[in-house]
Amino acid sequence: MKRISPHPVGIVQGSCVMFSDFAHDGPMWTGSGPRESRQAVKFAEAFAAPPAVMVSISMWDADRKTNLRADISAETVTEAGFDLVFRTWGDTRIARVRADWTALGALRDDDLWELD
Repeated sequence: MKRISPHPVGIVQGSCVMFSDFAHDGPMWTGSGPRESRQAVKFAEAFAAPPAVMVSISMWDADRKTNLRADISAETVTEAGFDLVFRTWGDTRIARVRADWTALGALRDDDLWELD
């Protein structure tokens, strides 16, 4: 278990369309094999330490003629942000994906200070 005390806790949420590859014949729609879409997310206010970040697919549009394969994750999580990453592989054809995310962690508290 990650203890956050004595810091105040912050939570921030967001949503973003990661790609709409059907609109311009992009690689998620027309490609095959391993493919990746990566989007940098910056928090409006930095956390005191890297927060816990949960991600999910909130909308996806896929071709029904192929197998659905998807992997979504938060990578390189720092106090200031993270990379939202969607991957697929094989013959999967994904037209578009929207992802939602939630970050939860300790905030800086100006009333807490330490002497060196």
